[in-house]
Amino acid sequence: MLDHDADAPFKWLHCAEEASLAFVVIDPALFNPHYQVTISPEARFEVEGNETDELSLVVILTVPSDDPTAMTANLRGPLLMNPRTRRCKQLVLSEDYPTRYPVFSAPSLAERSQILTPAEAIPV
Repeated sequence: MLDHDADAPFKWLHCAEEASLAFVVIDPALFNPHYQVTISPEARFEVEGNETDELSLVVILTVPSDDPTAMTANLRGPLLMNPRTRRCKQLVLSEDYPTRYPVFSAPSLAERSQILTPAEAIPV
């Protein structure tokens, strides 16, 4: 994970094996404070997470080259990351979550999906 620049909230998820592969990612709490995801024990296991690990969640952005203000975030496929083990897994959520959620012109609270907050939810 690389910083885009010191003042920007964006990061680059860069592939260690394939130098040309990188994704722009962001913490979804920065533009949607109500977004929460339930982390299954299986997903925690896949990122080698134990009970004390603070796992993080980011979403992949699509940034149109002709209009960066129209960028969208994939809320249906967030990335679960374990900073300690440097393991990452893409989760696949229900179709209630959009794959092209507008970052800068996010819908009002009334239009957002209602997200369950069980004990294993990671607020982001």
